[in-house]
Amino acid sequence: MELIWLEDFAALVETGNFSRAAENRNVTQPAFSRRVRALEDWIGAPLFERGPQGITLTAAGEHFRPGAEELIRRIQQLRRESREEAGKEAATLRFAATHALSFTFFPQWMRELESRAPLGTVQLISDSMQAAEDLMLRGQAQFLLCHHHPAAPVRCGAQFRSAVVGRDALAPFVAPEGRDGPRWRVNAGAQEIPHLAYSAESGLGRILEALRIDERAPGLRTVFSARLAASLMTMARDGRGVAWLPVSLAEHEVVQGRLMRAAGPEWDVPVDICVFRPTARQSPAAETFWREMTAKQWAPADAG
Repeated sequence: MELIWLEDFAALVETGNFSRAAENRNVTQPAFSRRVRALEDWIGAPLFERGPQGITLTAAGEHFRPGAEELIRRIQQLRRESREEAGKEAATLRFAATHALSFTFFPQWMRELESRAPLGTVQLISDSMQAAEDLMLRGQAQFLLCHHHPAAPVRCGAQFRSAVVGRDALAPFVAPEGRDGPRWRVNAGAQEIPHLAYSAESGLGRILEALRIDERAPGLRTVFSARLAASLMTMARDGRGVAWLPVSLAEHEVVQGRLMRAAGPEWDVPVDICVFRPTARQSPAAETFWREMTAKQWAPADAG
């Protein structure tokens, strides 16, 4: 058994395609396929069904997946912590955060926590929800900061736990139409409205899809999609359509008169701001941070 086999397995599960997974792993497809086959031979059972539409996990693969992801994360964590103990690497708190919260919530949150106790070195990686989840599952981040709604659980699953550290909401925003109010108004009728939607990598899109916002407003017609809320906000500000944005992200644009709400509060989607972490014990610095953070009481979030 080799660690690269597990990492190859995770890459193939993520992409569902041998050529894309091989490219992501910086290896030729024949070499990648041989390594996947070597893992299957070591296990003694096929992990993937290979078909014209791509690959899917077998029953054995589905059973193997959570354990493989946990092994990758634990090995990476053990390596990092051992280097810290040997003085080869500075003790660092590693956060993966969704793009919107990296700009709107994270800096102020850090200042608040640092006012209580020094945090030391902090590393922040800002990306889509899917990319941030992948960092957590691979053990490359100790904490995940994201918007969360119980209707759309995160991919981290039962091997992670979480705490709520803030509140936000997703609301429909559009550009103003001169002095006449919003350019479009969202309602339950059939009025056609250009919709600026989130792509599949977005956690906010996952929440809106789970709550079937498009069914509540059948007139929505998707004309543009992107993985980042900031991209949708720019398009909405330019009058290209309506976008459900975090209120914390859009409020400055509203104050400046560049965006307006496109509906009443009944169309808002309340969401928590959550921090996820592995259930297993982490480095002393990470555990100290968690104790300080959870000293401020919030309701726990459902990890899925």
